[in-house]
Amino acid sequence: MSGERSWRRYWRQQQPGRQIGLFLSAVLRVGLLIGAVAATELASAQLPPERLPPRRTPAPAVPAAPPTAEQQAATAQIAQGLQYIQQNQLETAIAAFQQATQLDPRSAPAFYNLGLALRQQGQLQASATAFYQALQADPMLAMAYANLGAALLEGGNLSQAEDYLQRAIQLDPNMSLGHYNLGLVKRQQGKLDEAIIEFRKAMNLSSTAAEPAYHLGLLYLQQGKTNQASEAFQKAVTVNPGYFEAHYSLGTIWYEQGRLEEALNAFRRSAEANANYPNAYYGAGLVFLRQGKPADAQQVLQYARDLFTAQQNPQWANAAAQLLQQAQTAAQTSQVQSNLP
Repeated sequence: MSGERSWRRYWRQQQPGRQIGLFLSAVLRVGLLIGAVAATELASAQLPPERLPPRRTPAPAVPAAPPTAEQQAATAQIAQGLQYIQQNQLETAIAAFQQATQLDPRSAPAFYNLGLALRQQGQLQASATAFYQALQADPMLAMAYANLGAALLEGGNLSQAEDYLQRAIQLDPNMSLGHYNLGLVKRQQGKLDEAIIEFRKAMNLSSTAAEPAYHLGLLYLQQGKTNQASEAFQKAVTVNPGYFEAHYSLGTIWYEQGRLEEALNAFRRSAEANANYPNAYYGAGLVFLRQGKPADAQQVLQYARDLFTAQQNPQWANAAAQLLQQAQTAAQTSQVQSNLP
């Protein structure tokens, strides 16, 4: 297998773990609930805050009961937990949220925030349980359905994940995150046309989310629609200029089209956005080889090889090493020719 063909295979082989990782990063950034009215706190602007469905209110003739001392204490613990999250004190935040659930076992915000924190810690099963308990406390909490669906997706339970995500969208049709996550489910199910519809809905509902556009581009690539894929990737990097994977994907398209300078610029932007992304250096090495610049190719391919090795990816470390050998041979040949009379 030539280095060029192996590189093309590499960028087409999207590892499921990467997709889920992106998706979960979006899930964890949607915000944290606090207080009886369940307002949303954003941990990041990568995906916009999602409108929570209105809570069911009692009939006008029945006044709402004032919060008990336990409920007030639970609300205080949630607020404290949110502060710990902002201070990157995850363990302490989890303890605060757990205390809140003990003080008020019917507090949906307490269980929901606990689920987010546990998911951030990597406790998938525990986080799913917390989201489920949040739904027991408030069956109308759309974001809990969305996050529970996310956890089930990562666990490989596509059928139940789809059910919970569909319920989230039923409760809140304008939830961009719900459509995005459902698109990921549809893609893993092989329902590409349905996945495209969901990603497009997510894009239309949020002008600040780059992930739906990126995954839409991947689907178009899978279908061989390079023009549409290019447009989607460009949308992603417009929304998020630091989206290194989208820059890299643009570079792969332009490389295959022979637009070498544009491809090289895309790979450079990818590496600038993430200096530890070996794909970008690998792609740049291929461009330099095709341009007849073996010395430049050696530098980036050596870096790609070392990064692949450090990241425990021996297959592509070997591929980079083979290309590096080609570049060294080409450089030696060029040096010999330059010394000829």
